[in-house]
Amino acid sequence: MTNATAAALIARSNRLGADPKNTNYAGGNTSAKGTETDPVTGQPVELMWVKGSGGDLGTLEESGLAVLRLDRMRALVDVYPGLDREDEMVAAFDYCLHGKGGAAPSIDTAMHGLVDAAHVDHLHPDSGIAIATAADGEALTAKIFGEKVVWVPWRRPGFQLGLDIAEIKKQHPQAIGCILGGHGITAWADSSEEVEANSLWIIDTAAAYIAEYGKAQPFGGVRAGFEPLTPTERRERAAALAGTIRGIASTDKPMVGHFTDADVVLDFLASEQAPALAALGTSCPDHFLRTKVKPLILDLPATASAEEQTARLHELHELYRADYQAYYDAHATHESPAIRGADPLIVLIPGVGMFSYGANKQTARVAGEFYVNAINVMRGAEALSTYSPISDAEKFDIEYWALEEAKLQRMPKPKSHQGRIAFVTGAASGIGKAIATRLAAEGACVVVADLDLQKAQAAAAELGSTDVAIGIAANVADADAVQAALNEAVLAFGGVDLVVNNAGLSLSKPLLETTEKDWDLQHDVMAKGSFLVSKAAARVLIDQKLGGDIIYISSKNSVFAGPNNIAYSATKADQAHQVRLLAVELGEYGIRVNGINPDGVVRGSGIFASGWGANRAATYGVAEEDLGQYYANRTILKREVVPENVADAVYVLTGPELSRTTGLHIPVDSGVAAAFLR
Repeated sequence: MTNATAAALIARSNRLGADPKNTNYAGGNTSAKGTETDPVTGQPVELMWVKGSGGDLGTLEESGLAVLRLDRMRALVDVYPGLDREDEMVAAFDYCLHGKGGAAPSIDTAMHGLVDAAHVDHLHPDSGIAIATAADGEALTAKIFGEKVVWVPWRRPGFQLGLDIAEIKKQHPQAIGCILGGHGITAWADSSEEVEANSLWIIDTAAAYIAEYGKAQPFGGVRAGFEPLTPTERRERAAALAGTIRGIASTDKPMVGHFTDADVVLDFLASEQAPALAALGTSCPDHFLRTKVKPLILDLPATASAEEQTARLHELHELYRADYQAYYDAHATHESPAIRGADPLIVLIPGVGMFSYGANKQTARVAGEFYVNAINVMRGAEALSTYSPISDAEKFDIEYWALEEAKLQRMPKPKSHQGRIAFVTGAASGIGKAIATRLAAEGACVVVADLDLQKAQAAAAELGSTDVAIGIAANVADADAVQAALNEAVLAFGGVDLVVNNAGLSLSKPLLETTEKDWDLQHDVMAKGSFLVSKAAARVLIDQKLGGDIIYISSKNSVFAGPNNIAYSATKADQAHQVRLLAVELGEYGIRVNGINPDGVVRGSGIFASGWGANRAATYGVAEEDLGQYYANRTILKREVVPENVADAVYVLTGPELSRTTGLHIPVDSGVAAAFLR
């Protein structure tokens, strides 16, 4: 049963973390001190519950708490070796843990354990960081809060900061908290209810003061030509630039992207001060660890053409990489970890919006959210004073901190398709759904594209959150609809790496009963549809310069002359040859094009359920419910083919093992000798 003190802490944390004005995602930490019965001695023992490393307050559960014995925690004061050996103290926290399980203690544990208060909150609110990063933050703290809140000059998080805050509380018994220069806020109290109230009072008081006394235009006036485009124009331009920008962000390592054109971003980018402020970079450690020290900001107006902007982005990227390398070289020592890449994680396009990047969609989205936090911080600081973040040297010491490097090294090995973005047509059911499911399971972000939007969204929801998969409408027979679908995909995930042309249908009729409408419908969806999807996707793939995969789900019927099947088999043969043609044409860009020839996929198949199964069963003189086994019996292996078998083939073709394979067709038919490729 959860300890009552810990339960109250979790509830408080969830309330604070649920409101973005209080702290950023996974930012800050909370703690509570209380007693528990020691299972060894049966006597009461003083404990501290504190949010562990890497957790998020809004979603915190008991497993996300680190539990430490206070007597051992406080005893560390006597063995603290000083700033030069600060990092050793994090390892020492492990020897203070109580019981099994729980989260790893974070670097901020000392702040909570050493402060003489039962309850402590450390948060990263925009309003508080605005004061913390103002040039005259110390004077503003006194002016805004009086003696209730004390200024703490910037110090890197760690044991010494915990000692500093403990001493401040001791010297200022009337204080309820402090502003941590360049960083955030900390509040304390004797009860959970009181510390929550104190935290909110500091946050709201700072916000109210900024609103009342801040300048009306802290970012200056609007730059002519840099105003926001219309919503439609913004999204069209963003989609046109997405491939190029993702390629820029992925030069050293493939990244997934996120796009936002929120008003807060557009207003900032239109302002006179945006270039200078962006160049100063972010300040709060949580911010720049996610966003890099500064963004890449395009210096052309929104009225420039996409071609002009693309060319300039490539120039700015080279300058950015050189600047980041210089930043690394200026501050690195022989003990520093190797440079982790010199590409931007935030790319700002005036009049259009912001692209943010990360190893996965959640990380990319959160990076964008953090930069919005940074904009809010800059606005508040500039409204009252001058924005003055911590120095590049301090930023480097945190970005390339040995503890941060150790945390990165502990991360699990990525799955085979992590960082890849898949666009699968006809993916709401049958083979397409199985492919989407397999790719998502292997770490890919998946766009479930289908003619039926509701079914596409439902299928995507089964795969996880919108950080994993989205469902979109896609009529592959319509060029405008295809382009709109690809635009939606690249704006959702930053680009596309893996395209599966799976959408299809079939009408089983002999030649004399096949109408022109029958012929056109099947060729429009499969032959023309595959062409349109491949063409639209190829533009993005080429712009990204990351290579990629295009997969055609063709059919055994592309090479086998079955009865009563003229229209379907002819269009499948068309698709099969598109594979060969595009493999040759797109190979110079590192794009692989391969095909899969399934047969007899009855179970779960949308095509078979829509009447094709009944027609095929009638053609072969068997009951429809026996059709799957009929197909299996006529194969060499005598095994039924199911959608997951086709998904397995897609996984293999698009994984790392066949990186030198293109122009290939893989039969997934349990062995049909008449369809052997020659």
